[in-house]
Amino acid sequence: MNKKFSRYLGVFCLLFSSYSSAQWVEVTGEAVILESEETARVNALEDAVFQAMKHAGGEIASLSSLKPYLSESRQQYRFSGNEVRNITILEQKKAGGKMYITSRIDIYPSAKSCHKTQYKKGILLGSFSIAEPQQAAMGSVYKIGKDFAAILGKQIQKRSQSFIVTGTTTVPFSATDASAMTMLAEDHDAQYLIGGEITDLTATTDGKLKKEQVNRQFAVNLEIMDGKTGEIIYQNNYREIGLWPFSRSSHVDTQSARFWVSPYGQSIQRISQNMMLDIESALSCRASLPEVINIHNNIAQMNVGRVHGVRQGDRLKLWHSAGFIDQKGIPRNRMVETDISLTVDRVYEKSSELIVNQPQLAASIQPGDLLTKQTRP
Repeated sequence: MNKKFSRYLGVFCLLFSSYSSAQWVEVTGEAVILESEETARVNALEDAVFQAMKHAGGEIASLSSLKPYLSESRQQYRFSGNEVRNITILEQKKAGGKMYITSRIDIYPSAKSCHKTQYKKGILLGSFSIAEPQQAAMGSVYKIGKDFAAILGKQIQKRSQSFIVTGTTTVPFSATDASAMTMLAEDHDAQYLIGGEITDLTATTDGKLKKEQVNRQFAVNLEIMDGKTGEIIYQNNYREIGLWPFSRSSHVDTQSARFWVSPYGQSIQRISQNMMLDIESALSCRASLPEVINIHNNIAQMNVGRVHGVRQGDRLKLWHSAGFIDQKGIPRNRMVETDISLTVDRVYEKSSELIVNQPQLAASIQPGDLLTKQTRP
């Protein structure tokens, strides 16, 4: 007989049963009703699937591929080729301006998921600039770009399976200055740099209602740069519209809870979650590339540690970094495989010490050489 238990996590309840390698989870997802009940239903269902996958240890990066199907109003969803195999809607209800969807979700988590075989990759988070600052005049939300970056950083720190924020900066990112970007990434032990631009903060009014309702746009571009080369490797655009409940002449504090729990703040938080999921989908399976930062007496030190998922006894393979500048002045990253392997001996918060398994080859190891985690058989 399956063993069942219930657990409350915040505002939802999880019921879990395991058999073989499969897990089923009963979970209640929620979403604020903003644009329509149909949209809120989809958002609540996505929330339920996300929580179920997180709880069961599934690859949340695969959620992006399920989203188009979850927009269909059905009682049951079946999938193949995904860790989520079946979703059954048990209950749908509205209360307090929110939509709640209770679902039973069958999940087959893979032991070889990318987040289980790779260390967490470091991210340097930049501020999001405002394309048209005059659009921020309503509410005086001139700092919304910086505060949105902070919200995105919290999403990554708390909910991402594959990434960790190693630092934040107000230095503008520029793909035309690759060398400066690689230096910035190196200073913060970041494999990727994430930034962007807020492109629309305009507002519109709905005159059909008895009381004039102001809806406000939030559109933003996301750019991700490779910290080793300075190249842009991912771009995407996001847009949401939410009710603006504040007066036109007010000065709104975009760091306050009052702002972030408002319908407009909730719509922006949804964008930050979608960004995090897209980052997982696009980059989670790219190899994490720790660097050797010191070598002395057959002991090497690398720039990742406990917060990245390093454990004592992990084995890593060494690659010589042979980067070069091409004829157009663009940095190119090249890795040369070696026969050297290392074993983690001591683990610190953000660094680790490794023993060189071939001591006769230790003299060829240099700071800046790269490491890749070897999966255990």
